[in-house]
Amino acid sequence: MTEGLLRDYLPILIFLGLAVALGVILILAAVVLAVRNPDPEKVSAYECGFNAFDDARMKFDVRFYLVSILFIIFDLEVAFLFPWAVAFGEIGMAAFWSMMVFLVVLTIGFAYEWKKGALEWQ
Repeated sequence: MTEGLLRDYLPILIFLGLAVALGVILILAAVVLAVRNPDPEKVSAYECGFNAFDDARMKFDVRFYLVSILFIIFDLEVAFLFPWAVAFGEIGMAAFWSMMVFLVVLTIGFAYEWKKGALEWQ
């Protein structure tokens, strides 16, 4: 019984051992072979598309945030298509037409944002 169980799980154990070994080898290679010459520009604080600034009340361009929020919104809405597509064979016509309404609303929202110039970077 134990020998059969070990034989069944042996490929998984080998795969797990190889994955751990490869991970350790790659981390050690990065530590040993990495070039260590940080310059001030490379190690300076940088977040949200802008260099760090002193005053939080300083004016800055919000287009970066607008584009990123729009990307997140449309990306999440498109992610709803995957479970629907997987279950497409088992759903009825009501689910099909509700997804078509969802896609029409998504398209209208995208066209509105495009017309308003929210996707323009200049």
